[in-house]
Amino acid sequence: MRRESVTPRVGWQKKVEDLGFDFYSLDGKAYWTEQACYAFTSDEVDEMETATAELHKICLQAVEHVVSNKLWERMRIAPAWGDYIEQVWRRSDPTIAGRFDLVYDGKSPPKMLEYNADTPTALYEAAVVQWYWLKDVKPDADQFNSIHERLIEAWRVVAGKLPPAATVHFARFEDHPEDLATSEYLRDTAAQAGLGTKPVSVPQIGWNGKRFTDADEVPIQVLAKLYPWEWMMREAFGAHVPADTTAFIEPVWKLILSNKMLLPLLWEGFPGHANLLPAFDREHADLGSAFVKKPIYGREGHNVTLVGPGLFDTAAGSYGSEGYVWQTYQPLPVFDGNHALVGSWVIGGEPGGVGMREDDGRITHNNSRFVPHYFK
Repeated sequence: MRRESVTPRVGWQKKVEDLGFDFYSLDGKAYWTEQACYAFTSDEVDEMETATAELHKICLQAVEHVVSNKLWERMRIAPAWGDYIEQVWRRSDPTIAGRFDLVYDGKSPPKMLEYNADTPTALYEAAVVQWYWLKDVKPDADQFNSIHERLIEAWRVVAGKLPPAATVHFARFEDHPEDLATSEYLRDTAAQAGLGTKPVSVPQIGWNGKRFTDADEVPIQVLAKLYPWEWMMREAFGAHVPADTTAFIEPVWKLILSNKMLLPLLWEGFPGHANLLPAFDREHADLGSAFVKKPIYGREGHNVTLVGPGLFDTAAGSYGSEGYVWQTYQPLPVFDGNHALVGSWVIGGEPGGVGMREDDGRITHNNSRFVPHYFK
């Protein structure tokens, strides 16, 4: 694994805009960069793929453990939602996508930092934008990336569970460019799988007393949302969700996986696992000399604090009211001053590829740069 300097494509801005990727700058800073790329060997790709499959497998075992033992209070899930989560889990409602954040340097086994299992972003840039970069810049190389094809196949599984004329609504905040692009890309892959689709803005979703409806008062049978389950759980409209008149993608059992309390739960169930870091629901001697404190429900690096000898980094935010977890600090590898994070995708329950993010700081956040990759 290494970081290489490369020459950006001539007119690359137009090339990515032609793909519908218009948020290559965020808050005045580069989000997509072509001045560098990450190179892997085929053995390193195999190691990331194997680790991703293993982590997803044990995460599903953790879901079963939570459901079977009704650990709602520990997971900070409203107990009134427990029966609904169990119902959806037992009938195996399908999942489309999730993303592990991994520490990996090509030398030691990949380590899980967290599982963005509910509303993962950076999907379009991983599936499509970096693939077209590869074709232009490294045409003789390969890329760990079968995301697009796997997405279409995952939607075909959904289609097989629905009546022929069913429509999947795609909910998002349309004034958020990244959310809009991700939602539209998912909608496109669903359409390629033969599903009827319809966009809807989150504020347009209503309740008619029996069903969730869109702006045209059409009942929503299936809702693919970029809206976190923990937010839905707290809202007035959320009280209607357990009535189960609408199926959701991602399914409600992802509330367990996108929850940082998953980290100590996994460490208890699989202590010493090669792809896990020690994690606890309190400060603990086994954390070692340096640790990361994370909010149980948190996003985009907000309210994360790194503590250790000669080390203190923290990120502001509004999360943490439900409490925190503590995880042993595993530094991200640094290349040319850039802290590199592997985002490893799970599509339809299977590893699908990676997207690399990097930042000048130790805490990866929403605007951290996306950098393409390849392998020989």
